[in-house]
Amino acid sequence: MPTYDYRCRDCSSTFSLSRPMSESAAPATCPDGHTDTVKLLTTVALTGSAAPAPTGGCCGGACGCR
Repeated sequence: MPTYDYRCRDCSSTFSLSRPMSESAAPATCPDGHTDTVKLLTTVALTGSAAPAPTGGCCGGACGCR
């Protein structure tokens, strides 16, 4: 289940909620009970190895253009 970050406009606290993607646009209440919150734009860090870049011309050598 994705985690979404929010900030409360009343108390300036930042908090996270885990909720289904189907509820991503639903209003969120801060832990102090305030309802004037905004969803923050966050980035996702992906880990792992990337595929190696092709070698051998414009298409990796498949067209014979080495």
